[in-house]
Amino acid sequence: MPDAYEVWKHEALDFTNWLAKEENLELLSDEVGIDISLLQTEASVGKFNVDILAEETNTDRKIVIENQLEATDHDHLGKIITYASGFDAEFIIWIVKSVRDEHKQAIDWLNEHTDQKINIFAIQMEVWQIGDSSCAPKFNIIAQPNDWAKAVKKSTSTSPELSATKMLQLEFWTKFREYVQDNKHQIKLRKANPQHWYDISFGSSNAHIGLTVNSQTI
Repeated sequence: MPDAYEVWKHEALDFTNWLAKEENLELLSDEVGIDISLLQTEASVGKFNVDILAEETNTDRKIVIENQLEATDHDHLGKIITYASGFDAEFIIWIVKSVRDEHKQAIDWLNEHTDQKINIFAIQMEVWQIGDSSCAPKFNIIAQPNDWAKAVKKSTSTSPELSATKMLQLEFWTKFREYVQDNKHQIKLRKANPQHWYDISFGSSNAHIGLTVNSQTI
């Protein structure tokens, strides 16, 4: 399996610009289940620059993407938090060569102890090549938010914000996503939310598929 630096010689100049292309962001979107639309590369946060600033299609919720074609380290963990706070981002995607156990534990802890607006993904990127074919990236989720656990936590707090119906809606769409992914259907799915509708994109900005559920019959 080729090393990432054999394909992209420079992380910022080569890999970030490659990932920022629409067809490559779609590969990442397919893995994390979020429709990602590019806003800017090397977006400034004070004296620092995040590799990619994006937003979730149709919701405008901000996404920060930090690339590190090496093993995770404390420096980049601090950076992704700084970038997220600077842009008030709801999604943080950290793409790395490998995830150290300590950093996976840190991300899992952050996902567990923050509210539903904060969603952190640690993505391991492998480079695959079969024979003489062109190299292709393979994104693997190592750590991700647990939407259902967060919803339960909010519902049992002293000031619950999710009603019983909203909890059922979130559970329904979460199970729907799991069913589609388990059966390997070629459908691009975004994050589940506690609402009666669920939108699915199919490669066109002019239209999408809209699903609705009657909450009274769940």
